[in-house]
Amino acid sequence: MIKVIRAVTFFAVFLFIGCVKPTIYTKPEFSNVTKSHKRVAVLPFIVTIDSKNQSKEFTIDVAKKAERDEAYMFQQQLYAQFLKQQSKGLYTVEFQDTDHSNTLLSKAGINYDNLSVYTKSDIARHLGVDAVISGTIRRSKPMSSAGAIVLGLLGGFWGSTNRVDVTLNLHDGSNNDLLWKYDHEASGSVGSSAEGLAKSLMTGISKDFPYKKEKKK
Repeated sequence: MIKVIRAVTFFAVFLFIGCVKPTIYTKPEFSNVTKSHKRVAVLPFIVTIDSKNQSKEFTIDVAKKAERDEAYMFQQQLYAQFLKQQSKGLYTVEFQDTDHSNTLLSKAGINYDNLSVYTKSDIARHLGVDAVISGTIRRSKPMSSAGAIVLGLLGGFWGSTNRVDVTLNLHDGSNNDLLWKYDHEASGSVGSSAEGLAKSLMTGISKDFPYKKEKKK
């Protein structure tokens, strides 16, 4: 078992293979409409794991739990990546701590199950932020964790590839306008992780994400 657990380290690296160039939209008037923005919140993702071609162990209850767990994993990991970029002085805004955001959402009666019922401006008002980043992820396989990888190694739970379709949206908190949209498709190796995917996505996102400070001439 120790050998199996050690193997997790090897398999936990996310690899992009056959990546498709992302599609990016930025509102033409972005600089003007966001010049007063100071704080942005990252919401839990909406995650869907394809139920086709899964093992018999992957029941509906297991799928729902995996989707919920991944929703918050991606939220936290993307937030962490934004903080790293922010520490380099790249952005004009700050990013609200995800734990604080989730606490405020919970107090307002908003959670993963009913998140899509509320408008982004409603959510921004509850969070006290100027804009919100939301995301949807569709996966062909569940996210790997130590337990999941062990299950895969022992029982063949994992397939050879893991397709991931990601959409990120940035909405204005005052009027719900879409300010920025990022669509990306990729496939990953067995053992894709939330941290690995977030890091890989951030490589492209950090180059095109708005709120960037102008370079001094």
